[in-house]
Amino acid sequence: MTAPEIAELDGLATRRARFVVAYNGAAFHGFAANHGVTTVEGELTRAVSTVVRVPVEFSVAGRTDAGVHARAQVISCDLPGTTDLDALTNSVNALCRPHIAIRDAQWAEPGFDARFSATWRHYRYVVLNTATPDPMLLDRAWHVRESLSLPLMNLACDGLMGEQDFTSFCRRPDTPGGAEPASMKRYLMSARWKDNGDGCLEFDIRANAFCHQMVRSITGFLVEVGLRRRPASDTRGVILGRDRRLVPLLAPPQGLTLWKVGYDGVRVHP
Repeated sequence: MTAPEIAELDGLATRRARFVVAYNGAAFHGFAANHGVTTVEGELTRAVSTVVRVPVEFSVAGRTDAGVHARAQVISCDLPGTTDLDALTNSVNALCRPHIAIRDAQWAEPGFDARFSATWRHYRYVVLNTATPDPMLLDRAWHVRESLSLPLMNLACDGLMGEQDFTSFCRRPDTPGGAEPASMKRYLMSARWKDNGDGCLEFDIRANAFCHQMVRSITGFLVEVGLRRRPASDTRGVILGRDRRLVPLLAPPQGLTLWKVGYDGVRVHP
């Protein structure tokens, strides 16, 4: 919904609000509202609308899949201008606990949009690389028993950098008849693995935007490289091949977290 500085919402003067939200994705069928199943957006919409007593609509920085978590998802919406954001936060957190929490709430500039104002998204994927599983990480990491080579995985990251067509790593959305297919080009800013100790390997990846299943596909590909099932030099061929069948291993969702969203610098359009 568009929002000048003072807009109208069911006859009420409104202001644009910006929220930083965390959630455990194991409890939901993804972020986006979907009739008949429990989603993060559905629960947040219900809670916020209940508190402010008018319907609200969200713009969101990233629509995470089922089972994917968020540490700092950003959403924006228009609220009645008299809303007490601190009181709203407390009420919504009480209604949505324990799986969803608003971590920060601020009034934003009129033109701010959580999705279209974002300049980058940063995800973190955790792999537990130990011989035995850890029940405490059951819904937070992908358990890979065989030893992984971090140097090989980081070497394979080099070919992903910059503006690329990531068709091989993305699930292409359905295209209505006669419509132009969606672009799979994205600008990858950084991608790096590190050993965080106790067998936990963390993969941090940042881009202007991500297409559907892109991070999980890249992670699956890099794990195959780390297991020495394919060479690190495969990256360039996979990119140029533009064929989803070239990356058959899709990392499970529970290891993935939307870590941070940036609004600094110049926005690079997908």
